[in-house]
Amino acid sequence: MEYDAVIGLETHVQLKTKSKMWCGCSNEFGAPPNTNVCPVCLGLPGVLPVANEEALRLTALTGLLLNCAVSRHAKFDRKNYFYPDVPKNYQITQYADPSTVNGHVEFECGGGISRVRITRAHLEEDVGKNFHFERNSGVDFNRAGVPLLEIVSEPDITSAEMAYEYLNALKDILTYGGVSDCDMEKGMVRCDVNVSVRPKGAKELGAKIEIKNMNSFTGARKALEYEIPRQIEVLEGGGKLIQSTRRWDDVAGVTEEMRTKEHAHDYRYFPEPDLMPFVPADEWLAEVRKRMVELPLARKQRFMRDYLLTKDQAETFKSDVEAGDYFEKCAAELLAGNPSVDSKALDLRGVANTVIQQYRPRLLAKNRSWAALAPLIPSAAGVTIPFLRGVISSVGYQQVIDEMFETGRTDPDAIISDKGLKQVSDTGAIEKFCDEVIAANPGPVADFKNGKTAALNFLKGQVMKLSKGRANPALAGQILENKLKS
Repeated sequence: MEYDAVIGLETHVQLKTKSKMWCGCSNEFGAPPNTNVCPVCLGLPGVLPVANEEALRLTALTGLLLNCAVSRHAKFDRKNYFYPDVPKNYQITQYADPSTVNGHVEFECGGGISRVRITRAHLEEDVGKNFHFERNSGVDFNRAGVPLLEIVSEPDITSAEMAYEYLNALKDILTYGGVSDCDMEKGMVRCDVNVSVRPKGAKELGAKIEIKNMNSFTGARKALEYEIPRQIEVLEGGGKLIQSTRRWDDVAGVTEEMRTKEHAHDYRYFPEPDLMPFVPADEWLAEVRKRMVELPLARKQRFMRDYLLTKDQAETFKSDVEAGDYFEKCAAELLAGNPSVDSKALDLRGVANTVIQQYRPRLLAKNRSWAALAPLIPSAAGVTIPFLRGVISSVGYQQVIDEMFETGRTDPDAIISDKGLKQVSDTGAIEKFCDEVIAANPGPVADFKNGKTAALNFLKGQVMKLSKGRANPALAGQILENKLKS
């Protein structure tokens, strides 16, 4: 029997705020244990929470970025449970009336575009962190009270790979929007995986198994690659799956049962009595909308559509926003006076390669910013097009860029002229170079005539050496081959 996997993800993301959700304590990673704490985030008697308005803004912004409806009436509830890392013995969270609902994320997967619906993105507070030593345990409450957004997907995911791509797309959206740094090494993103299997074509869902606290997207993918076959094996063997919570052992590569799953009513939710419902005004929402950004997938598609860039080039400019912004300024210079993208397509791709393959590594090596390269924007096409047209060789192309970076000169034509980098494309001149090389290298000539085609590359290299790198390599190779065959 064939089975379908049904997967939903609950992704927890720490928001990029300076202070915690309900108090003024610093939202700083790496501070000594239990130093970023106060009576409010420690849950001491008599304290009152005050909502962090920036966290509310970032929650609404996330809703917009995820195509959600932003609620005009949201409230906070108490979720009661008793773990060592929960100082109050309850968590303030949005439950019945969250700030954002009913959205979706689109992303690339399996050669096409997939869509996963978002049930809700609700705001809550993070808990502390447990540390286990050889003979005892400790709790660091620095993280307790940090604003946390829980993004709950619909069970639209059907494979481990799709889950992995969804998580990466979600991370890209949140970092683009400035919602979170999403640094997984600092615990800023974690996810719970809900997965079940059912016979192919069946409508009824199978028993939901939750895998808790995945701290890497690769781990989530590996856990699903193990758990889906495990569940199928149980059913195929005549066993029965029950709703439960499991953990992922990354070393052993297996999931292990922790407990049977609690139901929502076990948490005894009730409205938080110390916080009023949040009712955003039109003006407030308008200010949040001003912080909207172009989504990563839309940016990649636009670079391919508007500039006719390759998929790899557009992917690079999606991942490196500053490099992409710099390229767009270079493209504007190139298209000025001739806005026809189709007629400039090869030139634009060439300029994109100059930015990606030449400017970016030099910039990183010298620890310079893209802003520092602003004077070179008009020069990007000026150095690329002579190379594409065969006016200068690849060596000359590199030399011009090196000169611009080392000296700050911004006129590629002048550098080409001063350094004598213009390629020799005169057939007669190149024939003389070829004749000299053929006469001076009888061995490789004989090798070529005996079928060793690699010898042609050696002879071509000798022509380039004799011409001091100025001979047009394509033309030199053609002339050499014609002469040797005749």
